[in-house]
Amino acid sequence: MNQVRKMAYWSSCFWLLALIVLCLAWELVLAPIRPDGSWLVLKIIPILFVVLGILKQHVKTYQASTLLIWLYFAEGATRGFSDPTLASRVLAGIEIVICLCFFLSTVIFIRTFKLVKPSG
Repeated sequence: MNQVRKMAYWSSCFWLLALIVLCLAWELVLAPIRPDGSWLVLKIIPILFVVLGILKQHVKTYQASTLLIWLYFAEGATRGFSDPTLASRVLAGIEIVICLCFFLSTVIFIRTFKLVKPSG
């Protein structure tokens, strides 16, 4: 595995884990909609479907996750502008940054498979 692919792999894994931890912490502890937590914590379920494929470096899973991540980006953008508390707006901004970093690292990982060396 070349160095760029390895770095993109570890970066993708890190940002995916960061997104999962952020979503759990946000809805259970840091700024839940209700004081004792909410069912919104279930938003992590879709991203859990891609964890195993990301860890096993399946290119199709990386491709699918680049589409899935935009749901979390949209949630961050929406809540960043609409949530009443500053804590929630800050967490939304962090979610946006994590989504962009994850997207970038997955695209770089995928790109290492798409580059074909010319023969001859």
